[in-house]
Amino acid sequence: MKLKLPFFRKKSAVVAVLRLDGVIGTSGSRLRGSTLSIQSQEARIERAFKIGRLKAVALVVNSPGGSAVQSALIAGRIRSLAEEHDLPVIAFAEDVAASGGYWLACAADEIFANEASIVGSIGVVSSGFGFQDLIARYGVERRVHTAGESKATLDPFLPEKEEDVAHLKETQEAVHDHFKDYVRSRRGDRIDAESDELFTGSFWTGPRAVELGLIDGLGDIRTVMRERYGKDVRFVPITERKSMLRSLFGRFGTSVTLERAFDGLPEQALGTLEERAVWARFGL
Repeated sequence: MKLKLPFFRKKSAVVAVLRLDGVIGTSGSRLRGSTLSIQSQEARIERAFKIGRLKAVALVVNSPGGSAVQSALIAGRIRSLAEEHDLPVIAFAEDVAASGGYWLACAADEIFANEASIVGSIGVVSSGFGFQDLIARYGVERRVHTAGESKATLDPFLPEKEEDVAHLKETQEAVHDHFKDYVRSRRGDRIDAESDELFTGSFWTGPRAVELGLIDGLGDIRTVMRERYGKDVRFVPITERKSMLRSLFGRFGTSVTLERAFDGLPEQALGTLEERAVWARFGL
């Protein structure tokens, strides 16, 4: 009698998928979309590196940038855990990985993008409005009292001062230098570290980004990971966990008064405009 041996299925490789999608900002930002911050992403990042049989962590980046500090904090946490667990991190740019979005992508050991992806924008920008002529037209007098001569720097309701702009430029240069140093440290000899073109704040599509060494190749997460870890590779999306109370309220609903429904509406509108402006810099 012939004995049948038990069938042992080969265990497939596991890849954690961490999606970083949205403008980068603080948790208290006016932005109403999916804002990325270390506070909102910390738990997800930690969970991404704790999955069993993990072969790699994939970052799916779709961000036009935002806060330099939050970009650095998120990227730093990813790098710290990658080194602690000795795991490769591979980034995939979708529509855009620019400015702070490219900072996040540089937390990976390799970066891939679509041919139409927008990559780069290694620079620093500050923007605002000047309302001093508007309030003067309506006879509004601006009164500002400070302890410290620089506390009202760049007040949008006061005329711009040359010394204030010079100070802002100095601050921007310091942040830009930090950004450039990080890109150089992460990309190494894959880029021309002394290139003037790379660090002007300009951005490029996928093929040119490959030529410049900003990314390692063209490809999507499914194709690249299947080639690397086999056709049976298993992707595990790292989603946001909702608390029990939040889930219950979301399921059964809450009573909302008309006053509460319109509370903060102007601030929400301004946040939406700010968020749209960040994406619009890249034609999106």
